Amino acid sequence: QVQLVESGGGLVQAGGSLRLSCAASGFIFGVATMGWYRQAPGKQRELLAHITPGRNTNYAGSVKGRFTISRDNAKNTLYLQMNSLKPDDTGVYYCNLLVAQYPWGQGTQVTVPS
Repeated sequence: QVQLVESGGGLVQAGGSLRLSCAASGFIFGVATMGWYRQAPGKQRELLAHITPGRNTNYAGSVKGRFTISRDNAKNTLYLQMNSLKPDDTGVYYCNLLVAQYPWGQGTQVTVPS
């Protein structure tokens, strides 16, 4: 049974940092291209960053230079280091495969007050 469990969100002031984690189980994490997604209030879920099994990365323009995606295959865990947070970064953050996603986890809420 596939499980994706996101954690690490919270309330942070603009300019602050957070590190999100995603614990994955039920599939072979080490061969999967994984992504971090965000669903802002009233908006569609969007892809923010992805990382290949070989640790090649790609970022959406809105987070490039501020967010860093990484992975620990030994721990089946995906990370998102978020720096210089802005109010527009507010939303629920999810991890999943880049394509043919598994059922979504509960996500983790990030709130950056304006």
